[in-house]
Amino acid sequence: MKVSRRIVAAVAAATLSFTTLGVHSAAADPAAEGAPVEGESTAAQATISTEKVSDEYLKSTGGVVPDWRARVKAYEDKYSDRVQELTAHSPSMDRDIPLVTVKAKSEGRPTFYLLNGAGGGDQQSHDWVLNTNVIDYFVQEDVNLVIPMAGKFSYYIDWVNEPGGSLKGPQKWETFLTKELPAPLESHFGANEKRAIAGMSMSATSSLLLAQHNPGFYQAVGSYSGCAETSTPMGNLFADITVNRSGNTAAQMWGPQGSETNRYQDALINAEKLRGTDLYISNGSGLIGERDTAGWLESKGMDPNKALAGSSTLLVEGGGIEGATNLCTHNLEAKLNSLDIPATYNFNNVGTHTWTYWFDDLQRSWTEVIKPSLEA
Repeated sequence: MKVSRRIVAAVAAATLSFTTLGVHSAAADPAAEGAPVEGESTAAQATISTEKVSDEYLKSTGGVVPDWRARVKAYEDKYSDRVQELTAHSPSMDRDIPLVTVKAKSEGRPTFYLLNGAGGGDQQSHDWVLNTNVIDYFVQEDVNLVIPMAGKFSYYIDWVNEPGGSLKGPQKWETFLTKELPAPLESHFGANEKRAIAGMSMSATSSLLLAQHNPGFYQAVGSYSGCAETSTPMGNLFADITVNRSGNTAAQMWGPQGSETNRYQDALINAEKLRGTDLYISNGSGLIGERDTAGWLESKGMDPNKALAGSSTLLVEGGGIEGATNLCTHNLEAKLNSLDIPATYNFNNVGTHTWTYWFDDLQRSWTEVIKPSLEA
């Protein structure tokens, strides 16, 4: 493909200046020892309520007064009982977690868990609800959609240490998402036992990890613009940069780089555990596309000055991040190919680290992989 890849090359050069990135071989990657026994659960069940948690409570748990609430309220009015904000109480974290849900058109249908990125829904304007038409899209489908609106900078895993900074209380997101929440929530929906999970950016890594740690629990996984590897210098640095935004470190989350607990949370090392799961994996190149330009942003109603600033940010920051995750995603492709594990890939020739491309991939992954898998 004869297109300029200067942004990707620049990111690669910067990255390779401190690490030589190598694809993990199957023979060299034994499963991490000393990790939790996969599939085992002694967790209590979450409690599901239609009573919304207060704005004050969300602030007390490290979040903010959410912008998304007004939009969800409008959807609730528009779609009656199909769209609803629910509250789930997590026993392991002893906190209430808001969920934006779309109920399937009929009972006995599967459930699709969609994770937000680094902001987790706790940060203003960094979520699927505000940045895409995800609600309108899935109201047309016969599936139960669940978007947890919390979990910022957590990677949606169980941390080995207590956090500090802006994260409040224990971080036991894998326990919540795979042990506490599904049974009561899916019973509330009258759902069947088929489910899928997807995420973007930070949670693109999470979706792979949760599937690996719970074999057979998810029929399909979507991973958009993520970095599967977490124990390499590059992957660990990316995670550290993300978690640093909450005043914490990657070592607090999963132990020192290269440790058994870190390797357990490395989706590249543990790629074999994705065998039998239907996979959709995507990434942009980092090169700016039409939808990253100031003109396109203006055409969508953005103030010209904000459009110019936004486009500049997408070009520099969004392009750099997407170029870096592109390296990670090609490493994952190579590893899965070496293991003869099939996946559907979408490597876009252009595109930065932003919502318009992730919504494209969400729709494409739904129609090409996730929906067929859940209907099988």
